[in-house]
Amino acid sequence: MRNRGLACAMLLVALVASALTGCSSSAERPADARGTTSDTALWKPRPGLAWQWQLDGKADPSADVPVYDIDGFENSAADVARLHRDGRKVICYVNVGAWEDFRPDKDTFPRSVLGEPNGWAGERWLDIRRIAVLRPIMERRFDMCRDKGFDAVEPDLVEGYGNDTGFPLTARDQLRYNRMIAAIAHERGLSVGLKNDLPQIPQLLADFDFAVNEECAQYDECAQLTPFIAAGKAVFHVEYTEPRSGFCPESRRLRLSSMVKQPELGVWRKPC
Repeated sequence: MRNRGLACAMLLVALVASALTGCSSSAERPADARGTTSDTALWKPRPGLAWQWQLDGKADPSADVPVYDIDGFENSAADVARLHRDGRKVICYVNVGAWEDFRPDKDTFPRSVLGEPNGWAGERWLDIRRIAVLRPIMERRFDMCRDKGFDAVEPDLVEGYGNDTGFPLTARDQLRYNRMIAAIAHERGLSVGLKNDLPQIPQLLADFDFAVNEECAQYDECAQLTPFIAAGKAVFHVEYTEPRSGFCPESRRLRLSSMVKQPELGVWRKPC
C-alpha cells in the first residue's frame, strides 16, 4: 500500500475530481492495523428482523424469515449456500465459553483450561483468562464459519464470570475475552452478536453488531437491551416458557425480534 499516495497524486494531475473520488473510495480503504475488515463490509442487522434459531441438526429452510442462526459445525458450506440462495443471512453458532466433548476439535483444548460442568451434557467452562491458549482455537473455529460462507457469528457462553466455572473469573477478564472474540470475527469479515451478558452491554455495545438474548421477559430484563436498539442494532430474542400474550406486546414496543422456542432449539417456532 506504500504506492497509494503516489498513485493518487498522479491521478490528481490528470483529473482532480476523479482522483479525489478514487482515493477516498471505501472499496479501496485498507483494513486497520489489526487487519480488521472495513466496517462497510459487515452485515448490520437492523432492529425488528424476523429470525429462526435452529441448533438441533442441519438447518431446515422452511421458515420464511430473512435471518437464520444455525450450528457452525453441524452445517456445511452447501447448507449455508442454500439459505443464501433463498435470500437469507446466516449466523454461525459457536460455543466460545465452554468445552464440548462432542466437537471435532475437542482434543485441541488442554485439560488445564477445562473447568466445572456448566449444566449441559458434555460441557465444561473454559478458563477465559488463558488468552494465548484459547485465541488460536477460536480463530480456527471462526475460520470455519468464514470458509463456509456465514455472514455472522453467535458466540455462546460469554458470561462465565457470573457463574461457578471453577476459576476466579472477573468482569474485567470477561470484557477482555469478549472483545477478543469480537475482534476475531471482524478480522474475518463476520458480524458478531453479544449473547446475553446484560450487565456488560454498556461497555461492549461498540464491539458487537447485534445481540442474542434468552428469556429477558421471564426475568424482566428486556429494557437492558435497548442500547442495541437505540444504536440501530438488532436484538434477536427467545422465550421458552412465557406465553406470547405476556411478552410480545412489550417486545414489539421495544422493537425486539422475539419468538417462543423449545429449549432443544429445533425447527418449531412461534414468533411475536
